[in-house]
Amino acid sequence: MGVRAGGGAEEPDRYARVAETISAELRGAGPAAVPGRLCAVAVTLLPVDGASVSLRGDAMPVHLAASGPRAARLSLLQATLGDGPCCHVLVTGAPVLVGDLAADDCAGRWPVFAQQALGAGVRALYALPLGGAGVCVGTLDLYRDTPGVLTDPQLRTALVVAGVMTGALTDLPYDPRDGGEPWLSGLAADHDRVHQAVGMIMAQLGVGADEALARLRGDAFARGATVLEAAREVVARRRRFDAR
Repeated sequence: MGVRAGGGAEEPDRYARVAETISAELRGAGPAAVPGRLCAVAVTLLPVDGASVSLRGDAMPVHLAASGPRAARLSLLQATLGDGPCCHVLVTGAPVLVGDLAADDCAGRWPVFAQQALGAGVRALYALPLGGAGVCVGTLDLYRDTPGVLTDPQLRTALVVAGVMTGALTDLPYDPRDGGEPWLSGLAADHDRVHQAVGMIMAQLGVGADEALARLRGDAFARGATVLEAAREVVARRRRFDAR
């Protein structure tokens, strides 16, 4: 667990330390590395054990980066299920702050996700919207192994990180003269695979897009795969959903 952001310091001093930590972590980072480094910053500044960031997609969240494998898996799990705090934030644009995933209301609200997260050792989750002016472009999800709430100063620190993340996602430059790929091109390709798989399932089963996506998600979860992994199998014609 990272160093806690203190709540007793004066606001200007605390924000200066937060800004200094973020600046130091991002120094020299290329566009593609920035989201992952900001997830690492969140773990350093806050009493959390993991962080991930997802973007709003047409039909499901698109996982972008995480501080580690477990946080990435939890992010992908929410995309696979189409449920969880991240999905709720993308719909409402409001933060979801869960102090204890073992509470009865969480079991009723996100029964499968809560069970899976608890099984992975996560007890608290704080999902913050990315964006501004009423437009939510993604979420920053913070995971914690022990139950508890963020103090007001800690929440303000988390919102600062979310604000920097929003700026990173909207303002980072791409210079084709560098010979690299657009930094979100891989994500777009992954999302296209899901859409392609949904289209193939629609043709195989004669169902609509929503039903096809639900079938793909259900198949992925039943086999312990992510929805992207399941989509790749469908696109590669290694898995079909009809009787043939």
